[in-house]
Amino acid sequence: MKTDKILVLIILQIILSCGIFMIDFDDNLGLLKGSLFIAFMLITCILLLRRFKFVTNLKLMTVELRRAIDGNVNTRLLTNNDHSMNEVIFSMNELIEQLEKIQVQAIHSQAVRKRLLSSISHDIRTPLTSIIGYVDALKDDIAASEAEKQKYIEIISRKSNGLKQLIDEIFNMAKLDADEMPLKEEMLDFAEMTRESVIEFLPVLKQADMEMKITIPEKSCCIIADRLSIMRIIGNLIKNAIHYGKVGKVLGIELIETDRDYQLNIWDQGQGIAEDELDNVFERMYRSDPSRNPSYGGSGLGLAIAKALVEKNGGRIWVESVPWEKTTFGFSIPKPDLRNN
Repeated sequence: MKTDKILVLIILQIILSCGIFMIDFDDNLGLLKGSLFIAFMLITCILLLRRFKFVTNLKLMTVELRRAIDGNVNTRLLTNNDHSMNEVIFSMNELIEQLEKIQVQAIHSQAVRKRLLSSISHDIRTPLTSIIGYVDALKDDIAASEAEKQKYIEIISRKSNGLKQLIDEIFNMAKLDADEMPLKEEMLDFAEMTRESVIEFLPVLKQADMEMKITIPEKSCCIIADRLSIMRIIGNLIKNAIHYGKVGKVLGIELIETDRDYQLNIWDQGQGIAEDELDNVFERMYRSDPSRNPSYGGSGLGLAIAKALVEKNGGRIWVESVPWEKTTFGFSIPKPDLRNN
């Protein structure tokens, strides 16, 4: 609207200037020519004033933008009566808002990266130091008997396997980040895959003396997903439930059907998760107790890997917890006909 008014003023200015030059100055037309000249000067002053306001607003915008570039992303440009400039201001404010989000994400990512490196170094150094200690003990013949030597060897073997598992999970997480873990999608029976996963964990559950409460439909629950991904997701969630819920002596597995997807809930009655920690459980290397021994608390990558794989297969993952009553980790996979909707 403002641009249209300025255009009208410029056209009027051209018309007035033409009128001034076309009218001869004499007694009869001198007054008219003087009036046209006054109108011409008035329009010129209005245009100059608007130009001055435009330059002033532009300088103020430049100052605010410079603040944003220097790191003050909380600043915002103010609108004015110039509707043509308001569109530019709105766009710039959106850019500053996006820059603020990127800055927050960068700060968060840096904190996560530092915590991740610290956790990885701790989780690798601790078992490695122990392995070196037992190897040195065997080399120096500190073991008093053959039985004690075998005990040392078993400890070395167990800690080496745990260390290998941690390195494998770090490698898998890196492959997921780089999108180098291709999915081989196929039609699968979610119910049957859940049964297969449970069977694999029966010896571990028996050792942990955990009762199982299973609700899996007898009919086929068809999904389109990557088989290895689904098996790994279920396995990671069951491992997590055993690690943290074995005190509760119960492991529940429930597969339910909704209008849009199939949902698998894996729950336990262990110590649970505090409400202020629920948003962090899927972060890499996160443990509710930082001092927890990784041999008992897992690598801290299992849930992060599960989340990444669920999302790559088009689903979602969540957690709900009432400590010492019920802690549920669940994930969903959309039905085949709704997968791309």
